[in-house]
Amino acid sequence: MRRSGFTLFEVLVALTLASLVALLAHRVFTAVLDASRRVREAQAHLDHEANARRWLTAAFGSLTAGTVGGSFDGEPGRATFGTWLPTAAGGFAPARIALGMEDGRLVARVAGADSVVLADSVTAVTLDYLLEPGATEHWVGEWISPVSAPLAVRLRMERAGAADTLLLLVGPRG
Repeated sequence: MRRSGFTLFEVLVALTLASLVALLAHRVFTAVLDASRRVREAQAHLDHEANARRWLTAAFGSLTAGTVGGSFDGEPGRATFGTWLPTAAGGFAPARIALGMEDGRLVARVAGADSVVLADSVTAVTLDYLLEPGATEHWVGEWISPVSAPLAVRLRMERAGAADTLLLLVGPRG
């Protein structure tokens, strides 16, 4: 006469295998969730950098020098100028901007409004100003003029040993 059922050994082997499968599934799901979180963080960082570049491009593209925006003051690590910025109502309003490095960040201080943090973890910022375009282009380290602005601004940022260079074309020369 044969008995039906499982031996104690067979039950222990089945429980061990089920525990291993559950542990491996947990590790896989945890890894997927961690990777998803890192992708979201990287995407948010890239979005912030892209928005900062768009903001800089728009600010320099609508730069005004002279009567409306005041003088363009460019130093090797800081630039101050007038520009037209979008408003909450959908139009544009004149604004005075001071661009430079503060507390390890690239910051644009907008007169009468909140500062705009354009980049974090910055170790150095250098600005150069294009005086003459063409094959014999001429960049200068300073630009101080009450009535005109450079043709372009070259912004170099250093972060953790890596350098990033942005070429920002200036709108109407003023």
